[in-house]
Amino acid sequence: MANSKYEYVKCFEVEDEVMFPNIILVWINACNIHKPYDVNALKLMNSCAVEVLEEYADVVLAYGFGDEYTFVFKKTSKFYERRASKVLSIVISFFSSVFVRKWGEFFPHKELQCSPSFHGRVIPCASTEALQAYLLWRQNICHLSDQHEQCLWRLVERGMNLNEAWDIIKGFDKSELNNLLFDEFNVNYNTLEPIFRQGSCVLKTLVEDIVKYKDNGDPIKRQRRKIITVHSKKIAGKRFWNEHTVLLKDFGGFVEEINNVTPEYVRSFESDIKLMPSTWIVVRIDGCHFHRFSELHEFVKPNDSRALNLMNLCAVAVLEKFWEDIVFAYGVSDEYSFILKKTSDLYQRRASKIVSTIVSFFTSTYVMRWSEFFPQSELKYLPSFDGRAVCYPSTEILRDYLSWRQVDCHINNQYNSCFWKLVASGKSKREAQNSLKGAQLQKKIEELDIDYNKLPVMFRQGSSVYRDKIDTDLIHHENGNTFESNGKVIVEHIDIIGPTFWLEHPNILDE
Repeated sequence: MANSKYEYVKCFEVEDEVMFPNIILVWINACNIHKPYDVNALKLMNSCAVEVLEEYADVVLAYGFGDEYTFVFKKTSKFYERRASKVLSIVISFFSSVFVRKWGEFFPHKELQCSPSFHGRVIPCASTEALQAYLLWRQNICHLSDQHEQCLWRLVERGMNLNEAWDIIKGFDKSELNNLLFDEFNVNYNTLEPIFRQGSCVLKTLVEDIVKYKDNGDPIKRQRRKIITVHSKKIAGKRFWNEHTVLLKDFGGFVEEINNVTPEYVRSFESDIKLMPSTWIVVRIDGCHFHRFSELHEFVKPNDSRALNLMNLCAVAVLEKFWEDIVFAYGVSDEYSFILKKTSDLYQRRASKIVSTIVSFFTSTYVMRWSEFFPQSELKYLPSFDGRAVCYPSTEILRDYLSWRQVDCHINNQYNSCFWKLVASGKSKREAQNSLKGAQLQKKIEELDIDYNKLPVMFRQGSSVYRDKIDTDLIHHENGNTFESNGKVIVEHIDIIGPTFWLEHPNILDE
């Protein structure tokens, strides 16, 4: 980070660590994706969950049904030092990347029309017994919701609209739903595929694998971890748990069988923090391991205009989607900051839902639009972003935050311009780092004969995204109708530290 007078704004950031010995659960749910019972949709979700377990060693168990999934981290996990917002956003971002990437495998004849998004929360579980109760609760919900889905969509297929069908089954218990399926559609619910009735459990288990053969032909076996997907009748039962030694090792065993759980008890684990009212909300997202990502995809150094313009496009999409709440965004390199107005009540100002939805939507858009900017380069490594929400009490402090980010952009670009000029001259990366250690960057730029002011302004000042005030006027049609435009979202590369831009655009931070 750059050293500047604006760095004091970091004191407004609050850490949200999940303390030991709590078990970390990450629950995610699709936003506005409601489908009839579709086995391919469920298999797509399962495939995404498998990828999450493969990517993150600390995730040892996942349970999902419909359009939701819960990921369970091992008890001793120090994944990103247990910061809830970072854990949640990384998992949900990666899941979104995989969902877009794998869509064509499960829906080869259906093009993905818009960027999907997921929201979620971190749920701390105080003990293995609490985890057992949570899993039983979710599987009970799976069973009941699937009965409703099976009845609802069959009634719709028969010719009813959704409201009519829902009015019929609203309030039905399990036996009434089973009777409706059998009497009206000749369907025995218990014979339907387990993936619908019981949900899917993805977990790591130990299997014996032949690694090589002896000279005499005898196999040499080793135990290795393998990710499997099962559809078990009771994942919160002792029998299921005892069959999988990995679960016993990471969480311990279940002491007793439980058959009922009070939803209120499990919901008490959830702590959905609401952000302070009448404050500016900044959601800052950052690329995860983007050094590796940029190297694998051969980004131009020190700046790749294609990558930056892809980030800008994603930011524009976010402002268009959340046009009522997000008034400005500033981005540089692999990060973006989104400013929600003081009066915003987006998702009742629940931090986890705001951050997870924005990060998820940004990531999905990034993957969907990748080929427009890198037509000759397929994604070799899926991108993911982490995010956090921070409240700033005044417009002055908010502007200092944005100034801090632009100063950081300027200094980092100076450093990177020098670093890659040294590498291009034949120095190793380590030699280039040593050469710049403690150096005054402005002098180094002169020594290396870099005409810094002629570098593209996007590299030097970052990207500002906002709605053009000219386009928010009333629009009059020839037929006499009048309506107010939301305004065109534009990207500019300008100084946002000085007062000029803000004086010219007073509507952006209008309180």
